[in-house]
Amino acid sequence: MQGEFEMSMMGELSLFLGLQIKQSKEGMFICQSKYCKGILMKFDMEACKAATTPMSTNCYLGADEAGLEVNQTMYRGLIGSLLYLTASILDNIFVVSVC
Repeated sequence: MQGEFEMSMMGELSLFLGLQIKQSKEGMFICQSKYCKGILMKFDMEACKAATTPMSTNCYLGADEAGLEVNQTMYRGLIGSLLYLTASILDNIFVVSVC
């Protein structure tokens, strides 16, 4: 492959597309703690309380006619970030899908 493409060795891979990669003799370990903390900082949610399930699974969500306008750019950015979390590590899919 090096004969076909110009490549350089920059060291051991540790961060790729929001995934933290730890290589050891036991194997490779992947986590997203840095990406998750970045999402919380970006959307000003560092002070939020942690919950095992973010909302009740049997509640009804109706239209909020008298509510405030929603910033669509921020909302779409948050949803896109959460979708990337679920696509990259599937353990998170249930919690994010409930939201």
